[in-house]
Amino acid sequence: MAELKTKPLKISVTKFLNAVEPDQKRKDAKAVLKLMKDITGEKAVMWGETMVGFGKYQYKYASGQEGEWFVTGFAPRKQNLTLYIMPGFSQYDRLLKQLGKHKLGRSCLYINKLADVDLEVLKKLVSLSVEFMKKKYPGS
Repeated sequence: MAELKTKPLKISVTKFLNAVEPDQKRKDAKAVLKLMKDITGEKAVMWGETMVGFGKYQYKYASGQEGEWFVTGFAPRKQNLTLYIMPGFSQYDRLLKQLGKHKLGRSCLYINKLADVDLEVLKKLVSLSVEFMKKKYPGS
């Protein structure tokens, strides 16, 4: 079984975010950092060299693959701000319709800039996803 390459690292989240360009993306990333920290009550940790994660949980798939991942997190990418909503989005249709301009991947919410979305809706989406993960993976 292949081991995951992305793991928690002892890299400074602050140093990483201070290097994000351009300025608006850096400001948005710092706002998401605060939002997720407030919601989770967890310390931000670098997962790999480009992702900021909060909390962690152990998973095991039917295939036997198991590992550890963050409960929620984000990455300030060149093309967008990626937020990781680990349960996916199937149960959040109503909120997504209210969110504003965004795109979705399997567990990724892509936002060009925070000004494009309703922050209260975003907070609710992150809160519900964290709550879901904590119920599904007790002890996370």
